[in-house]
Amino acid sequence: MTSDSGYTPPKIWTWEQPSGGHFASINRPIAGPTHEKELPVGRHPLQLYSLATPNGVKVTVMLEELLARGHAGAEYDAWLIRINEGHQFGSGFVAANPNSKIPALVDRSGAEPRRVFESGSILVYLAEKFGEFLPLDTDARAECFSWLFWQMGSAPYLGGGFGHFYTYAPEKFEYPINRFAMETKRQLDVLDRRLAESEYLGGKEYTIADIAVFPWYGGLVKGWLYNAAEFLQVHEYRNVLRWADQIWERPAVRRGRMVNRVFGEPSEQLHERHDASDFDTKTQDKLVPQG
Repeated sequence: MTSDSGYTPPKIWTWEQPSGGHFASINRPIAGPTHEKELPVGRHPLQLYSLATPNGVKVTVMLEELLARGHAGAEYDAWLIRINEGHQFGSGFVAANPNSKIPALVDRSGAEPRRVFESGSILVYLAEKFGEFLPLDTDARAECFSWLFWQMGSAPYLGGGFGHFYTYAPEKFEYPINRFAMETKRQLDVLDRRLAESEYLGGKEYTIADIAVFPWYGGLVKGWLYNAAEFLQVHEYRNVLRWADQIWERPAVRRGRMVNRVFGEPSEQLHERHDASDFDTKTQDKLVPQG
């Protein structure tokens, strides 16, 4: 174990310098907008303001799955929010999500616009609105919700814990990396044991629980997240890998993962999505939105 850093917490914490490594320029201890900026509005009922982080991918996958099942009302405009440039602190975005985190959804299909924020909440909202990917049977519904909220409670240890200290922190320290690597592997074992007895997390059916968990833990075992597959020895979790490969074969999942993506292979990026045809005609203006 490395030696103690010598740091002693002060009696009262004060914000004296940027912190957070890769995201230090946008981290601050207060909420609210930093500038006036209205959100754009497209022609579809659902307006999504997001980025293809795991939380953002949950919602674009859900929308693409709904469209694949023939729900024309699930057509959407996906507007790119560049969080590293502070777009989430514009006045329009803060009005859509006071927490200034992507994704944020505005449903304009009714008499008045309705905001929905937090990715798990958006999944439940869409599942109930369209009657899909949420079981009606009480037992299956309870199982689905249990795994959905497991993800919401567990992913901060993966992202804000392991991912931050292993990938984004300006300095690497043994203790936090070991602590959160241990917890991440425990979580993978939880999933692996469940998927040894069930095809999907909620049971026999593919549900919002799978849609929520896949971008985080599926992405981790498939090597998309934090470049940590070897470090965490993800090959040990054979059932999670089987499940992740099975979900990745779904065309809607592949499309959803592309939307609002601004990193990785250019062929896997669609910066903004305003029509289904955008997947086939990724012109330069669609890849690099103006303004």
